[in-house]
Amino acid sequence: MGFKAGDVQMSYEYAPLLPKDDPAYIEQQEFTAQFGNDGNLMVLGVQDRDFFELDNFKNWQELTKSLQEIDGVSAVFSASESYNLIKNKEKKRFETVQIFNNEIDSQYTLDSLQRVYTNLPFYEGVLHNKETDSYLMAITLEPEILQSEARVELINRIVEAGTEYTNKTDVSIHYSGLPYIRVITAEMIKKELNMFIFMALGITALIIFLFFRSFKVVIYSMLVVIIAVIWALGTQALLGFKITILTGMIPPLIIVIGIPNSVFLLNKYHQEFKQHGNRIKALQRVIRKIGNATFLTNLTTASGFATFVFTSSRILIEFGIIAAINILVVFLLSLLLIPIIFSFVAEPKERHLNHLNNTAVNKIVNKFVHIALNNRTTVYSVTGVVLFLGVIGIFQIKTTGYMLDDIPHDDPLYVDLKFFEKNFDGLMPLEIVVDTKKAKGVLKSSSLMKMDKLETKLAQHPDISKALSLTQAVKFARQSFYNGNEKYYGVPKSNQERNFILSYISKNEESGTELIETFVDSLSQKARMSFRMKDIGTNRMEIINKEIIKEIEEIFPSAKFDTSVTGASVVFFKGTQYLIKNLFVSLFLAVILIASFMAWMFSSKRMVIVSLIPNLIPLIMTAALMGYFGIPIKPSTILVFSIAFGISVDDTIHYLAKYRQELTETNWSIRAAVVLALKETGVSMIYTSIILFFGFGIFGFSEFGGTVALGILVAVTLLIALFSNLILLPSLLLTLEKYITTKSFKEPLLHIYDEDEDIELEELRIKKNTKDA
Repeated sequence: MGFKAGDVQMSYEYAPLLPKDDPAYIEQQEFTAQFGNDGNLMVLGVQDRDFFELDNFKNWQELTKSLQEIDGVSAVFSASESYNLIKNKEKKRFETVQIFNNEIDSQYTLDSLQRVYTNLPFYEGVLHNKETDSYLMAITLEPEILQSEARVELINRIVEAGTEYTNKTDVSIHYSGLPYIRVITAEMIKKELNMFIFMALGITALIIFLFFRSFKVVIYSMLVVIIAVIWALGTQALLGFKITILTGMIPPLIIVIGIPNSVFLLNKYHQEFKQHGNRIKALQRVIRKIGNATFLTNLTTASGFATFVFTSSRILIEFGIIAAINILVVFLLSLLLIPIIFSFVAEPKERHLNHLNNTAVNKIVNKFVHIALNNRTTVYSVTGVVLFLGVIGIFQIKTTGYMLDDIPHDDPLYVDLKFFEKNFDGLMPLEIVVDTKKAKGVLKSSSLMKMDKLETKLAQHPDISKALSLTQAVKFARQSFYNGNEKYYGVPKSNQERNFILSYISKNEESGTELIETFVDSLSQKARMSFRMKDIGTNRMEIINKEIIKEIEEIFPSAKFDTSVTGASVVFFKGTQYLIKNLFVSLFLAVILIASFMAWMFSSKRMVIVSLIPNLIPLIMTAALMGYFGIPIKPSTILVFSIAFGISVDDTIHYLAKYRQELTETNWSIRAAVVLALKETGVSMIYTSIILFFGFGIFGFSEFGGTVALGILVAVTLLIALFSNLILLPSLLLTLEKYITTKSFKEPLLHIYDEDEDIELEELRIKKNTKDA
């Protein structure tokens, strides 16, 4: 596994949130097949009042040239590479002429060329914003490079070239675009992966040492989870999964979730050894008495992750599979390695057992016992108030999702995106495709007029950019047809005018129909209108998407046209909505699945219901906290509920397993069983909850807001679950003792051994058969 772990790779791709059979995903794939991928464009931007000062402009040209020479860059386009269409009357065609060349030797020449450039509305809002003196450079990257490890070096070389330009001009460059965002976030994940592994090991090792006061316990517990981490990475490589923002969390999760196994096993080992001083016998009883319960706790935790498989989202399916498999792996490793290792290690000394008599922890447990025995009315009253406040908070929760929602707002990645949103109305691709159902249908005057009407309406929206489309190209050609007069930048008014202009385009020997072929298919039946949008969030995007569809239906009636709205912006918002809906389904499945496991273990439907109550209340409170503190439900935060529920049930299982053991030993005295079970498992529950609290708390140091929220919310949920299981669960058992502790609970399907079932070898005797004598 260590060998295979070295093969695991980072994912630099945008994992689709939609399943392959979803209509929005299908439309996006059809668009990509027809017009190419819209996700391989990186942009650079500057804000410079002296952009057209001779030295600055030449530096910009040098930057362009250096970028063009980088392996992996297929095209660079900006103001310095802009071209003009010149009408050739003799040949009746347009000739493409670059406005700026590399032989500009004076400011006067540059100024005259600048006037030509600024007289072309085609570039306004696309390559420059004259109101803010902002300029954009579009860099097309080769898809093959973007799908290989060389993408990091490619992005770094582009940034290095930009840094050199900044050093020469003192003008800051802003970087963005989907390829850039994905590579930078992937590198951030890679850095955090290593950080969280060491932080998780460090914080859990420290807590275990404070509890057990034994370096051996710390070292061997760490050894188990380190092996489990290696297995997790190896499993990921074997299955061909790459490290994403979610799977990158698995190694520290394995550490945080795996350590409580060692705590329960070692705590029980020390309790047994203290009673009779026999090391091997103590280890044997550890496996027999809490092995099944520990298996159930890990199975329920794994189930919480496994339900992500039902979301149909590749990124969550991979996360669920890897997490579920390796949680069970860490259980097997714990149950095998801990007893094996400690069978060779010297017996624990008296100081190693002192934690069993921890005065502070025992006082806390005794206080919980007192509350459960004497203050159940108060417990139920407080629970009722908490639930009431929880319901109010739940109704205040908002659902949303942003492309860079999890990036700190002071991070350059976020700041640069806002620069392009402010000056160029965003970067998120929005594509509208119109199918006229007839060959050359998009070239008709009526079609051009309809497309221009739609583009004009949408461009007026503050969150949508100016379009790049066939109509804009035709407008550009019309202006050139009338000798560059800016007032003629518009759609041809008649079929005759249109025919003249299109004939000039088609006869262009230098570019053929290159001017328009980017925007139409080979039959001129379909046309695309390319917009860019701001990262406005899924809620706002849903409203705008409905408005866009309404505008399209009014202009392009479905009886005559087929239309589709796609692009990364649409796929992202629909994918986020789909994901959130399915994550709620996975949470419901997790509850059903875990309830089934507990029914299998305890053979009592009533006991299952009672055991679920203390674990559902923490989820309600967590949802309420999200509502009160304005933490929205999004793909990263919705994971809290399934993860926290799967883990919090562990305490319930350990407590009820011990409770059932105590029932037989106390001659079915429910009151005594509740107290004894609470006193024995309470210490381990407190230990493991503290480890889990601080273990998940380390995610609060993440640079991703979603990861921070996930870590803090899970930590708080598990803390609430601890108090719920230590106070509310015993109270319910005592109050409902006659209704839930039935004969079926006494005789479970899954057996948990107790002390009376241990066979003492020294007590065995050979019985002589007198008949055979």
